[in-house]
Amino acid sequence: MPTAVLTDRERTAVQAYLRLLHTVRAAFDVPPGSHRPPVVPPAVLAEAEAALAEAGLTGNEERFFRLLRQAGAAR
Repeated sequence: MPTAVLTDRERTAVQAYLRLLHTVRAAFDVPPGSHRPPVVPPAVLAEAEAALAEAGLTGNEERFFRLLRQAGAAR
């Protein structure tokens, strides 16, 4: 399997997405019976959206998720 070589912008987009993913998981990780609604800070979502746009990945989910898989395989 070839090693992924991400551009700086692609790496930034992947990192922003991973931060968003961890934030969403934490927001939904509430104790059973808790009435606290899950909240994702708008700044985290905005960061991910901006990074995807900067990397030219907006609307290109197939390419983006391929980069994620490659980045994970390179670790």
